[in-house]
Amino acid sequence: MADDSALSDCAPPGAQPCPPREAQPPNSGRRHLIQAAGAIGLATIAGPLFIRNAHAAKNTLKILQWNHFVPAYDVWFDKTYVKEWGEKHDTDVVVDHVGIPALATRAAAEVSAQQGHDLFMFLSPPPVYEDQVIDHREIYEECERKHGKPVDLAMHSSYNPKTKKYYAFSDSFVPDPVNYRKDLWDDIGMAAPDSWEDVLAAGTKIKQKHNIPVGIGLSSELDTAMAMRTVLFAFGGSVQDERSAVVLDSKHTLDAVKFVKTLYEKAMTAEVMAWDASSNNRAMLAGSISLCLNAISVTREGENKNIPVTPKIQLTQALQGPVRRIGMEHVMDCYVIWKFAKNINGAKQFLVDYIDDFRNGFLNSQFYNFPCFPSTVPDLEKLIGNDPKAQPPDKYTVLGKLMNQATNVGYPGYANAATDEIFNTWVLNTMFAKAASGSASPEDAIKEASATCKRIFEKWRAKGMV
Repeated sequence: MADDSALSDCAPPGAQPCPPREAQPPNSGRRHLIQAAGAIGLATIAGPLFIRNAHAAKNTLKILQWNHFVPAYDVWFDKTYVKEWGEKHDTDVVVDHVGIPALATRAAAEVSAQQGHDLFMFLSPPPVYEDQVIDHREIYEECERKHGKPVDLAMHSSYNPKTKKYYAFSDSFVPDPVNYRKDLWDDIGMAAPDSWEDVLAAGTKIKQKHNIPVGIGLSSELDTAMAMRTVLFAFGGSVQDERSAVVLDSKHTLDAVKFVKTLYEKAMTAEVMAWDASSNNRAMLAGSISLCLNAISVTREGENKNIPVTPKIQLTQALQGPVRRIGMEHVMDCYVIWKFAKNINGAKQFLVDYIDDFRNGFLNSQFYNFPCFPSTVPDLEKLIGNDPKAQPPDKYTVLGKLMNQATNVGYPGYANAATDEIFNTWVLNTMFAKAASGSASPEDAIKEASATCKRIFEKWRAKGMV
């Protein structure tokens, strides 16, 4: 593992290290780990980081994560990777899967009971649980020592610069390309969408001519939360600035909200007000929408099930807005190790080993899970540029651009407990939906959302978390 002289605890991996504190001797982070490990019969002098004593009883490691949108990934993870890892480490590994809506309630229940899984995977940054999890610094340090710096997106999704704590570990993220029906766009004489104005112009014409709407959610679910932030950021708005001050009530936000209202009125239908996280997938593969923001789960399902419309669905990069070209990650995989976990050291080792083998994870996710440590998939560009299932074979090349266009919840600052609560209580979803549906004016919807955001920030600021 890297010692404290290489990575001080006042700066995340990849940033300029701060001078070590005099009160903390060199290598104290590693020594603390070894002392803690020794207290329960572990040794880290040689070999793997967290080795179980050969004479101890067999360990158990419990992991909870979502039902992956690419089922082949779960098959590989559960039946191959986890099985082989457990045999190697003399550990019974139990993997439980739940649907997206159950993640939040399951996490709250485990924290309330102070028992549950050793590793818990969220699909967005979970800083509200910072006090309930270990500091994941050592995992980042070891992975950086072996594989180089992680992407900034991972740091902004798992590190709190206020408390200097790593409240999660991000192994991967999911790019969020624009999925569009090329045949419909060709029919009205327009090229692939490049800007949000293109979406409005083409979407309006396609709906008028073919009665096929744009499919971007406006409901209380994950995809809507990502899509509305993408629009907001592209128009220059944000919930907070880099200093964690609430700046939602701005002209940039008003421009974004008015745009979504116009898009809804001219190119969409009321169905999007009641969508769940899979609705846009189903609608695109049914041929009933012309465009959506989604991961490649749409096209992968179409390819795997030979759905006729699939070759007509093409992908493009993040759209240009009036201020910037930017996109949200579609999913941010964030593992946490609870303080009350029974096998903390095993969970740490599992994550380090998983990063070592991440190329297999990338391949078995069928290019869905992108690496937070890019060097783990050195041939990524080659792989996505020639996929045997894709039509055309270079369909997924665009994902390479999204590696650099994707940003985090909380942009332009770090994700924090306040932005987490705002995300999971659908404050922005509601703001855009109220304005689009006409139940509130854009100005009133923004003021209501801004007031809610300020209350949430004040609560977490008072707790010293922001």
